[in-house]
Parts: sequence; C-alpha cells; structure tokens
Amino acid sequence: MLPSGEQIAIAHGDQRAIITEVGATLRVYVKGGVPVVEGFAAEDIPDFARNQVLYPWPNRIGDGEWTFSGRTGSAKIDDVVHATANHGLARWRPFDIEVANQNRCVMSLVLHPLPDYPFISKLTLDYHLGPKGLTTTATVQNLDEVPIPFGLGYHPYFAVTTPTIEGAELTVPANAYVAVNDRKLPTGEILPVAGNNYDFRTTKSVNGHNLDVTYAELNRDDTGMCTVSLKDSKGSNIDVSMDRNFPYLQVFTGDSLPVGRRRTSVAIEPMTCPPDALRSGKDLIILEPGQRWTGSYRIARTS
Repeated sequence: MLPSGEQIAIAHGDQRAIITEVGATLRVYVKGGVPVVEGFAAEDIPDFARNQVLYPWPNRIGDGEWTFSGRTGSAKIDDVVHATANHGLARWRPFDIEVANQNRCVMSLVLHPLPDYPFISKLTLDYHLGPKGLTTTATVQNLDEVPIPFGLGYHPYFAVTTPTIEGAELTVPANAYVAVNDRKLPTGEILPVAGNNYDFRTTKSVNGHNLDVTYAELNRDDTGMCTVSLKDSKGSNIDVSMDRNFPYLQVFTGDSLPVGRRRTSVAIEPMTCPPDALRSGKDLIILEPGQRWTGSYRIARTS
C-alpha cells in the first residue's frame, strides 16, 4: 500500500493526471510529457502541502479557541514557530472514490466533528481533464443540524521547465493584499499593491521577489474568472483560473523551503477566505443544515 493510498489516473489527449486516495491530492499533472505541477513520487508523503486540498480552512489559523453555532473549536498547532495550524484537516484523510473513468474522477470525504473543527460536513471533489485543461470542482454540504462555517483552498506548486524559477514572469491581476504580522496572520488591513513589490498586475520577472502573499480584490474577465499566469524563461506558460467563489489567492515562491525545493516552482493557491478566517469571521462561507456550496478552478498549460 502506498502512503497516499490508491492512485487514480485520468487522461485526455496529451494530458495525464494522477489523483491520490489520501487527501484527493493532485500528485501528477503533465501535458505533452511536460509537468504542469511540481508533484511527488508515489512512494512519498507530500511535503509543504504539495498540491493538497485545504479544508475546512485554507492557509493558517492562529492558536486559541473559536466559537460558532454554540460549539467551540481549537485547531492543533503544527507550525510551532508561528503558533498556527496550517492548511486544514482533509489533506491527510482517505477519500471515497465515487467515479473513476477515462478523463474524470469524483472523490468524497465525510469529515466528522473533531476538536479542531466540531462540525460534520461532506466534501466532494470532481477532477475533469478536457480541452481547456484540468478543472477541479469542490462541493461542500452541511450534514450537521446547525449552521457551519468553512473555508476552502488548494495548494498547487506550478512547475517550470528550468532548474529554478529565475527568469520566470508572473501576472497576478490583484489590486490589494492582506497585511500580516510576524506570525503570518492578518492584521485586519487590506492594502493596495500599487507602488510596492507585490504589484504584478503588469507582467514582470520574479527575480529578486520573495513572495508569500495573500492577494485580494481580484480582477476578472466577463465570465467571472480571475487568471494568474506563470511563464518561464523558455516560454512555457501556465494559466491558473478561479471563479468568483475564490476571492483570495496566495502566491508563494518557495524561498523558505529547504535547499532542493527552494524557488523551483511557484505555488498559486485559490482561497475562499483569508488566513485565520475561522477566528476572525472574515469572508467565511456559512451553510445552513443540508445546504451546499460549489466552486471551481482550472489549470492549463497554454504554451
């Protein structure tokens, strides 16, 4: 048995992806034999939230108790340095495989109440490969008898065709960013990107930029999609598009990762809320009993 459980392979044309039973994690995605995401080996456990699904909170939550619907949660700290709990609970749990065919798989998880998150809910993930790339659709259903809060995100690392990201160009159509303290938790301010190093509204090189930034106030096209683009120095381009249900995104250039992983890819992370939302209440999604929420994002190598 592999550490990430059963491996579900899907394909369409020259695209191929592998999703794992544990965490419903995107372990491999290639187009024309070229990696789109920087994945991990079947024998490995994904490090640094590599390509994992982040639920019932994305990013990080601070220490201390929080209360909702008369219930109290307290997330277990896994980042000791910052005294935060990172990236939710679903990423280490086995999912049920509901559908597995040539170009699509559907996986689900019933998350039962835990001290970290004292509610019961169901998360369903639909991975679909098609002419436009890989689309991932998440559906969350409240299985509890009280209203539940949650946030959801993804943590894909996008591969470049060069040894490092030096020389790559990034476009992030965001007008603002979330200010954080030394624990990487929001201060409550959302500041304009204009005039500082976080401004990638116009395409520019990532050289000299150490990014671990939550972006907000995203610009969208007529279909409601916000698209972030990463082009490496050889001209290979990846677009990451998210629908209106993801009003935030994190961009991480990997400068704090160990040697061998540092600045070899860029994480572009769609998020439904900013960090620490379960404690702050900022842009949490709230579902009444039986209610569902759905959101999608898409990855495409365009050149």
